Amino acid sequence: MSTDPTADAERLRRLRRMQAVALGLLVLAAVVYVVTLDQDGFLGFVNAGAEASMVGAIADWFAVTALFRHPLRLPIPHTALVPRKKDELGKSLEEFFAENFLQEQVVRDRLAAADVARRLGGWLAEPDNAGRVVGEVSTVLGLGLRRLKDDDVEAVVREVIVPRFAAEPVAPLAGGFLAEVVRDGSHRGLVDLVLEEAHDWLVQHQDEFTDVVAQRAPWWAPDRLNDVIVNRLHLEAIRWVADIRSDPDHSARRAFDSFLAQLAEDLQHDPETQERTEALKRRLLEQPQFLRTGMSLWSSLRTALLAALDDSDGLLRRRATTELAAFGTRIGEDDDLRARLETWAADLVVWAVGRYGQELTSVITATIERWDGVEAAKKIELHVGRDLQFIRINGTIVGGLVGVVIHAVTLVL
Repeated sequence: MSTDPTADAERLRRLRRMQAVALGLLVLAAVVYVVTLDQDGFLGFVNAGAEASMVGAIADWFAVTALFRHPLRLPIPHTALVPRKKDELGKSLEEFFAENFLQEQVVRDRLAAADVARRLGGWLAEPDNAGRVVGEVSTVLGLGLRRLKDDDVEAVVREVIVPRFAAEPVAPLAGGFLAEVVRDGSHRGLVDLVLEEAHDWLVQHQDEFTDVVAQRAPWWAPDRLNDVIVNRLHLEAIRWVADIRSDPDHSARRAFDSFLAQLAEDLQHDPETQERTEALKRRLLEQPQFLRTGMSLWSSLRTALLAALDDSDGLLRRRATTELAAFGTRIGEDDDLRARLETWAADLVVWAVGRYGQELTSVITATIERWDGVEAAKKIELHVGRDLQFIRINGTIVGGLVGVVIHAVTLVL
């Protein structure tokens, strides 16, 4: 059992002081009893009260002491309960904790009362707090990335990811994804971007275009004729790309969409296309340069990411801080978002409690079972023994009052 000597010394001092108070009341009751022995009248009431106080004090002393040890070191049955019953106590604490703290409705009610989402949003809305979160996350991510060795990453990719990717048919998956893209028209933005860039390149690089085309002109054709034809081709290329770019229903666009749709269909259902796709995948994976290129990209990405994470004034951390603070503000203002977050948090906690609650509560039993019985009793007495002395004090006082009442009733009868 772990212990804090300073704290235990303070607890022991307070326990001894309360024990002295309880013992002092018992001694006082005994002295009063002896002094008023065989007295009548008012002193008779005092004597009866003192006698009952002694009985109550001794009975409660026995009850409190019996929790932790044998009173007067006598092996009286049903004493020294903590050393003998610590395992049963641990099991009872485990059941009590599980039944009263780990029930789904209790967890949900407690989380709802805590209003975690609103409080978290208000805290994150402060830029300093958001910056602290980003700083801590950046530090943890940086440590994790630095601990990742290139050899280990390469081994995982080579021995786990690549074999799994090689064994899994990629054509049906790619076909299904491509079909969804074509159906939703998600590719059109990319097509627009390519057309825009192609148009700008043709406009700004006429010399490169004419050089490439002129190199393929017949050697016997006059240079002037070649220049006219090449310039005309350049102009028509610009017009054609511009027409496709400006017309969403251009025949070239429809042809490209039809090609993608047919490719998606073939990838999902045409064995020949699937086999060609799988053969291409295998050839790609078998190339040594594939893995080297991937690791080179990973190394460059990690270096850039580490530099960004380490720069406290860099764009990445500043942007992350701004976005996190804005998210905190939104949590405080958006009731629907806050309700969703609270529901997700409650579902997550309930799932964790349902899955790991038994392991969590079993820690109580396992920990108490490892304790030595006598040491456990001493430790528990240090923590709660001072409060238990009030039982002795109350027993002394209440016993005296009850003794006075019984003496009065006796005289009346």
